[in-house]
Amino acid sequence: MRDATAREGGAVLAIMDASASAPATFGARPPAYPPDIDWAAPLPAQPLDQLLDDAVTRFAGRPCLDFLDRKYSFREVGDLVARAAKGLRTLGVVKGTRVGLFLPNTPYYVICYFAVLKAGGTVVNFNPLYAAKEIRHLVADSGAEIMVTLDLALLYPAVASMIGTGNLRRVVVCPMADILPFPKNILFRLFKRREVSAWPNDAAHVAFASLIDNDGVSPQVAIDPRRDIAVLQYTGGTTGTPKGAMLTHYNLVANALQCRLWFHGTEEGGERVLAVLPFFHVFAMTSAMNFSVAVGAEIIMLPRFELKTLLRTVARKKPTIFPGVPTIYTAINNSRETPNYDLSSIRSCISGGAPLPVEVKASFEKLTGCIVVEGYGLSETSPVVACNPFGGANKPGSVGLPMPGTTIEIVALDEQPARLLAQGERGEICVRGPQVMAGYWGKPAETAQVMVDGRLHTGDVGYLDADGYLFLVDRIKDVIIASGYKIFPRTVEEAIYQHPAVAECIVIGVPDPYRGQTVKAFVVRAAGQELSEAALLAFLADKLSPMEMPKQIAFRAMLPKTAIGKLSKKDLIEEEARRAAAG
Repeated sequence: MRDATAREGGAVLAIMDASASAPATFGARPPAYPPDIDWAAPLPAQPLDQLLDDAVTRFAGRPCLDFLDRKYSFREVGDLVARAAKGLRTLGVVKGTRVGLFLPNTPYYVICYFAVLKAGGTVVNFNPLYAAKEIRHLVADSGAEIMVTLDLALLYPAVASMIGTGNLRRVVVCPMADILPFPKNILFRLFKRREVSAWPNDAAHVAFASLIDNDGVSPQVAIDPRRDIAVLQYTGGTTGTPKGAMLTHYNLVANALQCRLWFHGTEEGGERVLAVLPFFHVFAMTSAMNFSVAVGAEIIMLPRFELKTLLRTVARKKPTIFPGVPTIYTAINNSRETPNYDLSSIRSCISGGAPLPVEVKASFEKLTGCIVVEGYGLSETSPVVACNPFGGANKPGSVGLPMPGTTIEIVALDEQPARLLAQGERGEICVRGPQVMAGYWGKPAETAQVMVDGRLHTGDVGYLDADGYLFLVDRIKDVIIASGYKIFPRTVEEAIYQHPAVAECIVIGVPDPYRGQTVKAFVVRAAGQELSEAALLAFLADKLSPMEMPKQIAFRAMLPKTAIGKLSKKDLIEEEARRAAAG
């Protein structure tokens, strides 16, 4: 992830000519690349907050944010960011100061995110749903000196209890009522008082109103976009303790501009992006916020996913672009409420975070008339690496073609030095490109493990076809090894999803005294459907090998999910480990 100059160096996509026996190259542009997208388009190195400055200049009077009917123009947001930045500098924020954002999707998040950057600081994203132990680890590990949160009882106490942890010395408190439109702001103060947390009037606390009580005029901070860290984005911790991916200004600007190129039919200054995925997650931060700012789109924010609210919002506010995860699209497809709402304004959707079942994609496209494309990315890549094109072939099971300036290589597993594989061969996915991180915060050994010869080793298994499309098979650490045979959970999940009575499923490996590991499937039935274990196994008989067939099936009313609605394999693995330990 360190090679931010891959585009300019003319790096190539290593794929295989079908007639050859060793890796060959087709040049920088894969064979099936969309003709109207320039793989080698310039991606300027600039401070990330300049995206907002440019948007304010170009779209000053146009709507930038819509939060529960309270609207802010680009001019208003730009002014609030400038004043918040000056306030942060007064609090001691200098180049490199880490500032934590402990916020759901609200105007405060967007304002404070760009204000931290403009002040020269580094944003540290926190999931507001984290347990105290997780928050404490991230505060200490990041060295965050200031935290920004809401005055809600669900959020503020968790942050307040961390004052004094590591370097944390100040909390900026943002009143929820102040960002609501009239009369919701009055009603909130009258009827939601129990949901608001009191906080002391002392040196450790700063009201947001005080933070922005200035003229917004301050000297520009000199930023080196290729070296200075804009965001510490902590990984999900699915394979251990979360690590802070150091995303530079250039990483994040480049990825926003790559998305801008990919959405080649975008009407600049005329789109409306539905932001229900949380900005503290890297997918939404880029695809719903930074991308929107880059193209002058209005961001329609929802503080959390609630199906009826989402449907009502789409029908009323007519978003045109809707980034999401498969579980959200599945919920819309399966809801009996959906036919009551007009969803036809949605033209483009990018799905990430988890595999997108073909049936989910087809059903959602039929409901809305939009195009849903599946992409692939990681926290370490800002995050988008590849995506199916909006105007070209969407290959079933593929996560698409590399983004502009991005090189994808497949290398043999467990071989040193790494050996490039031929087209169609499965191996570890490696990435070079301007969006690849600078490394892990404070972890040089872990950085050296994944950053080898200027390319990022993702830990994911996949392959490239002759057209340059990437197919994701599984996480290396999720591969099930039964009697020495490698079983990819995604293969089993895709087969299970073909059954019409299945709404969701997760497949993991569990201990087996004879095979070492065996396959266990967790399945949620679709609403109103019946499905037995015997019926599911009979359905899978011609779709999976005997070794791949689930040996255990657990039907559940629901499956655990992450903050962005992604099915959480980690939770089920931990549950099975506890079960095994208990006897």
